[in-house]
Amino acid sequence: MNKSSFALASYKFDHLLLDMDQQESKDIDIAFEPYGLFKEDENSIFNLTFIFKAFNKNVESPFIKLRCIAEFKFEGRLTFEEIPNYFYVNSIAILFPYVRAFVSTITLQANIIPPILLPTWNLESLAEPLKMNTKFDK
Repeated sequence: MNKSSFALASYKFDHLLLDMDQQESKDIDIAFEPYGLFKEDENSIFNLTFIFKAFNKNVESPFIKLRCIAEFKFEGRLTFEEIPNYFYVNSIAILFPYVRAFVSTITLQANIIPPILLPTWNLESLAEPLKMNTKFDK
């Protein structure tokens, strides 16, 4: 079996907004915003910022907004241009279960009935926005 070229080193949720007074119905819209920062040094570290928002239909302000920041480490030294395309898809796929669990946990612990349970999704469409929203630091 081949060893992975990158791994999730750590993650944290550093921002949370939960305003259930704004939740008017069970019909909600979901939005994701991925951003990246690649540190081009001997450690080849990629910081992925993943923002999740839940809105009521036709309402601008989210009733849930959270930010998760994850650190991925690459094996060996890499340049920005050498980041493999599969990383953008797979890094989000690796992080999303933590986001799903966090959303369900906070809504369950807040005694929101029913709690918000996000389904599993194919988030492959977020790979290109992540790639476009990635900056690098030399």
